Amino acid sequence: MTWFNSAVTSWANSGSRDLHLDLGEVITPGLRGARNTLVDALRAAIRSGRLAPGAMLPPSRGLAADLGLARNTVAEAYAELVAEGWLASRQGAGTWVVNVRTAPLPARPRGSPGVPPHNLMPGSPDVSQFPRAAWLASTKRALASAPTEALRMGDPLGRIELREALTEYLGRVRGVRTRPDEIVICAGTRHGVEILGRALGGPIAVEAYGLFLFREALQSVGVATTPISVDEDGAVIAELDATEARAALLTPAHHFPHGVPLHPSRRTAVLDWAQRTDGYLLEDDYDGEFRYDRQPVGSVQGLDPDRVAYLGSASKSLSPVLRLGWMVLPAALIDRAVAALGGQQYYVNALTQLTMADFIANGSYDKHIRRMRVRYRRRRDALVRALEPFDVGIRGLSAGLHLQLTLPEGTEAEVLRRAGEAGIALSGLQILRHPDAGPDIPSPDGVVVSFGTPAEHAFGAAVDALCRVLEGLSR
Repeated sequence: MTWFNSAVTSWANSGSRDLHLDLGEVITPGLRGARNTLVDALRAAIRSGRLAPGAMLPPSRGLAADLGLARNTVAEAYAELVAEGWLASRQGAGTWVVNVRTAPLPARPRGSPGVPPHNLMPGSPDVSQFPRAAWLASTKRALASAPTEALRMGDPLGRIELREALTEYLGRVRGVRTRPDEIVICAGTRHGVEILGRALGGPIAVEAYGLFLFREALQSVGVATTPISVDEDGAVIAELDATEARAALLTPAHHFPHGVPLHPSRRTAVLDWAQRTDGYLLEDDYDGEFRYDRQPVGSVQGLDPDRVAYLGSASKSLSPVLRLGWMVLPAALIDRAVAALGGQQYYVNALTQLTMADFIANGSYDKHIRRMRVRYRRRRDALVRALEPFDVGIRGLSAGLHLQLTLPEGTEAEVLRRAGEAGIALSGLQILRHPDAGPDIPSPDGVVVSFGTPAEHAFGAAVDALCRVLEGLSR
């Protein structure tokens, strides 16, 4: 008689093969009960697809030893499943799963789960253009030259190699003034906002229209947000004096979603406000590299590094899944930010940091940005041409990866409904409006259209589908 508890013995580790079987709480005593339970568990694993066609099973001797069974029990279970057609076996070759289908598998949905066929949502670049070969080459070099200590939990600021590369790159491309010991690596801009929220407390002023993910990030750490208006010159800085904000989170180079830069006089005004109130500007430079019809707008941080916390990431330039961002901080905030991080670099693995450092240092990052800038400009121009026949206003032409379309009054919900029916992922303006924005802040109808998100082969079809939605609206 054989008794055993599956919580202990449902894992088999026989030589080079592991096998997990759901054996129930206790196998029935006796040879026949044990064999039946093992047969049922193997059959269920094959039927569910956990044991795929061609998967090799452990030798009967090893599986028997791991499960505390007689070898004959396992051998008979294997033999029964071979006879039924679930398994195949050959002397010297072992036992393996046969390609059996007892029911058709469900059809795989088109595209990624939950994403319609035409993805025009902002928030991502064209990840089909990710520079795989160059990134792989940087990864190999980084791993080959990585010091042993890079494989341990290291400096909470992040790898020095990446911070040195960013110091050079941000200074050259974005006009940021910094040193490596003033840069903190984080897991993207949202993570950086959360860290600074913990470090500074609240309330924090934000643009009345902006990415709701940042409001949610601050709310998650107990920091309230206060909206200020946005007009054709960007955030209305004069409204900050009427708030109790300790910091202002803005997108000065390219407002999201309106697409306008912060006027030079307001760049100066926000720094004056920060100095008078002992506050800080949190500068979200989310797509600062992508400029088309005007000279690049440099960072506000370069004007006053003591009052600006600069936030950047690889999310719009490479891919959001890298979870790689950086904060350039005033000296007074570095220790507070590290404390908010937990005193360790838990969030971004060292190999990704080392790869990005090499990718920047060898010029691959600049090359990729230049190539994508040309590609995105071509897409923007094609989208603008396609929209010419329609009664929509267009904002944000000169930079970034998206356009804001202003719609006739009262039509935003209808456009989003039609877009959903047409399989188009699209963001409306209302979801980007701060819930505390008052009636004095204009509330136009509109949508945000990303020309950066679709893959190259899918862009034309997505634009055509959007135009059909707008044609239906005009009729």
